[in-house]
Amino acid sequence: MTKKYMFWVGALLLVVLLTLQAEPSQAQCAMCTASVESSSKSGDSIANGLNKGILYLMAIPYVLAGCVGFFWYKYSRRK
Repeated sequence: MTKKYMFWVGALLLVVLLTLQAEPSQAQCAMCTASVESSSKSGDSIANGLNKGILYLMAIPYVLAGCVGFFWYKYSRRK
């Protein structure tokens, strides 16, 4: 088997094993849970703010990795 084939088989096996080990967790902090539950009566502004904050925190690493990948690709094309 080639090295490339073995890499993809190993990566697939790793993903499958990590997926099978995933357990649901209840990792919310008490303050966030209480503020979202109390805001549901008066409006969804706090819940929307928390959701947008989570999306912001999730998107930043992907944007940075995309920029690094783009510049790496652009630099490697010059050689």
